[in-house]
Amino acid sequence: MSTATRVGFRWMSLFSLAWLAIWTVQLTPVQLLLPLQLDTTEGDWITGVVSSGIVLGIGGLAGVIAGPVAGALSDRARAGRHRRRPWALGGVWLTAVCLVVTGFTEGPWAVGAAWIGVSVGVAVSSAAFTALIADQLPVTQRGAASAAVGSSQAVGIVFGVALVVLLGLDVLAGYLLLAAIIAVIGTAAALLLADPPSTAEMRPPRAAGRRLASLRDRDFAWMLSGRLVTNIGNALGTALFLFFLLHGLNQPSAAAQDNLLLLIVVYTVFVVLASVLTGIVSDRTGNRRGLTVAATVVQAASGVVIALTPTFEATMIAAALMGLGYGAFSTVGLAFAADLLPDEQDHARDLGIVNVTAALGQLIGPVLGAALVALVGGFWLVFVAAAVLSLLGGVLTAFARPRARS
Repeated sequence: MSTATRVGFRWMSLFSLAWLAIWTVQLTPVQLLLPLQLDTTEGDWITGVVSSGIVLGIGGLAGVIAGPVAGALSDRARAGRHRRRPWALGGVWLTAVCLVVTGFTEGPWAVGAAWIGVSVGVAVSSAAFTALIADQLPVTQRGAASAAVGSSQAVGIVFGVALVVLLGLDVLAGYLLLAAIIAVIGTAAALLLADPPSTAEMRPPRAAGRRLASLRDRDFAWMLSGRLVTNIGNALGTALFLFFLLHGLNQPSAAAQDNLLLLIVVYTVFVVLASVLTGIVSDRTGNRRGLTVAATVVQAASGVVIALTPTFEATMIAAALMGLGYGAFSTVGLAFAADLLPDEQDHARDLGIVNVTAALGQLIGPVLGAALVALVGGFWLVFVAAAVLSLLGGVLTAFARPRARS
């Protein structure tokens, strides 16, 4: 159960570093390394887009399964044993090993198989670290912790892509660097963050039908559906950015990589600003639902801009709007999810399910985006769909009723 004691700077710093490492190693391949591995520069470029979508979709499916399972098992740790640390360490090292393997593979099938291991490792470690929000933080600090998760996501993309592009690393060297980052930072955070041993009272009772009990909670289910749809909209708008620069705006490969980094920097600045500000506001006002819904509208606007004006300058504006919208959504939405947890004895399981919505977005978004590109032979329909799904996610989220603050 969560404690009423506020955590200090050290806890928040370690927690933020853990998420910085997780997001860096998950999103740098999604944005840069996997498209470079799978791009078909000669012949039909749409084949490369479809291959990338399938690989990301397979990895997302693996994460969907692994996250809640790991969370549920960590909730059920025997009395006297740590609940989150073993899973955090296991996920970190599985991720590191599979990143190395991915770097040495070629072809969509081999890359897809290796990426499954990366996705599972990320899902397991994410479930463990996310559970700490509900385990150890009072309600008045959950927005700040969620802001750390959201802003670390954006900073992680910039950090990883910048290292690869500015250091001139090839694909293999990029993967090896990412493996080292998650191994060192992830291990240190898992060992240094507090993880009090489990007690008999913390363990969920064994009861028929309990495994899906949270999905039968009305408000929790509405929140999950809104979070899923909004994440699909975000994945549609971001997962194919490099392909859009290469084949939508017809930029040379070197210029496209440099411009991708520039877009990500713009995106990151606005994600961090939105994450910090909305996290603070949501802690002070408690109006998490209203802020979450408003964020989906801003995210939708980014898709409209780029669909109407497919230029690099418009793409920069769209990246800023996407950063504002998703930064606020990911931060306040996660805090809203923590507030809506139906059962305090199943924190990791239920927050693992919350994380699944992001993993499902990574699964469905790229696959759907690749299908839309193949359907129309371009990218405009991808961004229209991103806007529509973002708005729909806001509508679904609005049906979730906030809990009374304690």
